[in-house]
Amino acid sequence: MAITSYGGDIALNQGNAYAYKNIPSDLAESIDELHDKGEYIDDIQLTEEGRYLILYGNNGMIYKGLPDELEEKMKEYNENNEVVTSITFNDEGDWIIVSTEHICASSTDIQDFIKEKMDEYGGLLAAHLTDDGLVLCYEGGYRFLGNVPENLKQALRESSYDVYRIKFTSQGSYFFADKKGRYQYNM
Repeated sequence: MAITSYGGDIALNQGNAYAYKNIPSDLAESIDELHDKGEYIDDIQLTEEGRYLILYGNNGMIYKGLPDELEEKMKEYNENNEVVTSITFNDEGDWIIVSTEHICASSTDIQDFIKEKMDEYGGLLAAHLTDDGLVLCYEGGYRFLGNVPENLKQALRESSYDVYRIKFTSQGSYFFADKKGRYQYNM
């Protein structure tokens, strides 16, 4: 799932079925091509300004408009055969990449914010950034920064899922899911 306030939406399922609206044409073409080739699409990120990333197959990536440092880190992880489990970025230049071996962020402030709760909550499973908010999903809890809608905070606190994918907008739309295919959303 990729949701934005104004820049388009994409929904995927485990069988690689998909639907989208109002997304950049080159992103739509890439999704169509991957689907036609039978490639498993693992995750999609989309920003309000049309920057995007598709994670597919075994660390395959198609992207447009990423910060240079994030692009370099993704290539490094690929060369080292690290499995990337979560990538998030925004239009302000912030980003977080989580692999099975490492967590890296665009700034030491974000990196420190992530690490502060790891002893208490366990490993970081997923993260999602908007231009003004951040949600971190750990093995045993959640951490919020900035403009995170109260309805999402409440839904996460009430959920029994080990959240592996999360997307939200500052206006209150959200989607989160676990690895078992269970999900919850508000659109």
